[in-house]
Amino acid sequence: MSGSHVDDDFLDSDVDLTQSRSVRLARATERPAPYLMLVLERHRLLAAGARYPLVNVDEVVVGRGRVRAATRERDGERRRLTIRVPDPQASTTHARILRSDGGWTAHDAQSKNGTVVNGEPATVTRLGDGDVIEIGQTFFMFRDAVPSAVGDAIDLDAAQLQPQAPGLGTLVPPLARRFDALAQVARASVAVLVRGETGTGKELVARAVHALSGRRGDFVPVNCGALPDSLVETELFGYRKGAFSGALEDRKGLVRSADGGTLFLDEIGDLELTSQAALLRVLQEREVTPVGATKATPVDVQLCAATHQDLDAMVETGKFRPDLLGRVAGWTLTLPPLRERIEDLGLLLAALLERQLPERADSVTLSAEAARALLDYSWPLNIRELGKTLVAAVALSGGAIELEHLPDDLRRGLGLTDASAAPVAPGTPLTSGDERLRADLLALCTEHQGNVSAVARAMGKERVQIRRWAKRFGINLDSFRK
Repeated sequence: MSGSHVDDDFLDSDVDLTQSRSVRLARATERPAPYLMLVLERHRLLAAGARYPLVNVDEVVVGRGRVRAATRERDGERRRLTIRVPDPQASTTHARILRSDGGWTAHDAQSKNGTVVNGEPATVTRLGDGDVIEIGQTFFMFRDAVPSAVGDAIDLDAAQLQPQAPGLGTLVPPLARRFDALAQVARASVAVLVRGETGTGKELVARAVHALSGRRGDFVPVNCGALPDSLVETELFGYRKGAFSGALEDRKGLVRSADGGTLFLDEIGDLELTSQAALLRVLQEREVTPVGATKATPVDVQLCAATHQDLDAMVETGKFRPDLLGRVAGWTLTLPPLRERIEDLGLLLAALLERQLPERADSVTLSAEAARALLDYSWPLNIRELGKTLVAAVALSGGAIELEHLPDDLRRGLGLTDASAAPVAPGTPLTSGDERLRADLLALCTEHQGNVSAVARAMGKERVQIRRWAKRFGINLDSFRK
């Protein structure tokens, strides 16, 4: 992408630019920075997304071009970022995003099809963190304070991403740095613990650890939650023929099957304490004694464990052994839920299409309403839920996905199944419950200066729900933005 460069303001004076990128990132001071994230092009889902840091920008111009590209230039003292997208519904100069009064404002440039912010037509709109800007068929998201370091301060298109293993691609700077570190750790055979909610891709990361380790042995997954306590030793450590009734042959067990490869202990927090003790002994001694055997067998495995539980809290309550935690958590990666990396939605959709629907991937499109629903939904089951939603929607639509092809939970998020979203008519008295809700909403909007994402977090709701309530009670969110 032409014109990309690092902002001088981001550089610490003691950072040596001749060092490797990973070393520079480790030494750089992390600072919050504004970003414009191109999340998806709904007519070209396989194009995925892009990111554009705004640390050294006064004006962003977005418009139609032959290919997607970004250029940076100076016009006197004014620093301009120009983004071109191959979007037939975008005007040549469609919108401008300007730095003003310590914040950012989106301006429609008298475009043919208009500019939409958070699902509503907009001429001039003060932007808050998480606001979604539609320009033609292209969806952008504004982020006002992304934790960033020196190496992040460049424009980056999904086409330029070169993840070191499948599942490690992201446009979110802090997560990208953790994935870079994971690659180094995996090659050093350090035990890796992957934390994260259900469906965030923990097994995919474990497979990446195996691929990056360079080990020639097998990747052996173990579902710890499905192992009965009475069978843990025979399943993990194997047994000799005749060791017990029904042992008709020697069996290696899962640990020895992973010798020379990677042992993945999924949901390790589900192991009973007695099983934890047996596993700890194997990890300490690096050898396995099958049930019925008298001699131990050495094993060499790369260990990767995963859990959705808080193991530190479990240690405090005596439900997880602290010495086992020390063994499995040589290095820890916490995967954020999808709702906290929604900037990667387009990247994930493209990857899911290529993996699950390769023959139809390049023909799948989204309507504007469907794209809004995907971006506004909180995804409680994360990437796994996104994948199932996508496959079902393609099956129902044939590839041109409309709002009606999405599950009720997503449509409910837009208020299409909730009569309470209707605006209150002027002069209509509110119920006591609505009075309290309106008062809470006004207080939080004042406290967070109209930042919809912050208000949503404070109320434990989705962003779209905050906008629905604001519309219902006639609250102008822009009026709170200083």
